[in-house]
Amino acid sequence: MNSHPTPEPAGTPPTPKQIRRWRKYLADEIAEATLYEQLARRKSGEERQILLGLAAAEKRHQEHWRQLLGPHAHKLPGPSVHRVLLGWMARIFGSVFVLALAQRAEGESPYDQDLDATRGMAADEEIHEEVVRALAARGREKLSGGFRAAVFGANDGLVSNFALIMGMGGTGVGATVVLMSGVAGLLAGALSMAAGEFISVRSQRELLDATRPTQVTLRAAPDLDFDHNELVLVYRARGLSEEDAEHRALERLGVFECDCRPELSYPRTQGEAAEGSHNDHGVVGSAWTAAGSSFGFFAVGALIPILPYLFGATGWLAVGVSTALVGIALLGTGAVVGLLSGASPLKRALRQLAIGLGAAAITYALGSLLGVTVA
Repeated sequence: MNSHPTPEPAGTPPTPKQIRRWRKYLADEIAEATLYEQLARRKSGEERQILLGLAAAEKRHQEHWRQLLGPHAHKLPGPSVHRVLLGWMARIFGSVFVLALAQRAEGESPYDQDLDATRGMAADEEIHEEVVRALAARGREKLSGGFRAAVFGANDGLVSNFALIMGMGGTGVGATVVLMSGVAGLLAGALSMAAGEFISVRSQRELLDATRPTQVTLRAAPDLDFDHNELVLVYRARGLSEEDAEHRALERLGVFECDCRPELSYPRTQGEAAEGSHNDHGVVGSAWTAAGSSFGFFAVGALIPILPYLFGATGWLAVGVSTALVGIALLGTGAVVGLLSGASPLKRALRQLAIGLGAAAITYALGSLLGVTVA
């Protein structure tokens, strides 16, 4: 943490600039507390308590600014646009996207460099960032393979089909040929993506099924020879230490009380829920859902570049409209990826745009070269 500046001596009259800044801080703290309370209403159990704890901390910060403002703690300005957007998204979309944005907001707190904020408040904001980061990570883990396939399928459809029609356009062929090439690319790409996602997710689920421990130790334990059995080897093969493996084997043989939960018979990985086994299948998602999402969103993404051709546009007009539509869509998919990763949505959107337009430019140049060569 950066060293916090020494505050002004008590009793110094606040300047108009300080009053404006404190009012802004107070408005933002009120908005943040409201945001966490809104999110808490959609949750239950531990997550609800964590969010309410964050709201209570923001209310403590409010009191600090109210005390400094005194009679000036009225007619507050509106909170920052970012916090207004967060509150609106909390009501509409729920927690996953909002927590990713809130993580960035907590990490950009000005308190660490402000003379009027306490060291404790600056430390609070740093801790809040880590709390929100952990909550956001929980939400990201709950996103199924279908959602992942949708986001990346749409992006792949945009880039691949846009590059395809730009390459075909560069050869100098007519608009009808470009359109047919785009339709073929849409169908082939969507089917390929769906098949690939289905195989990938199904294979991953099968690998998880093959990896998880079974109930065989429970079924076989009553008939095993106490002095000559391989139970310890089972648990050591699963990765337990020799001491833990011996203890687990004795539980199975009835020497110790057994909790009879096979998922506890192998090392727990970091991030697993304390109440039981990690829901790996839930994280991976359904193979059919992933395939359907990938097919549908790839097709939607691939449709966008050929829309001008479908409506009869030709030549540079079609190229310009297609480029504009694809650019807007790439910015949208990039921003979504940025939100989910907790990174800057703008930077991710611009990166996505640069990659998509760069791929199209290269294929257009190659198509132009090929057209000249064929001619």
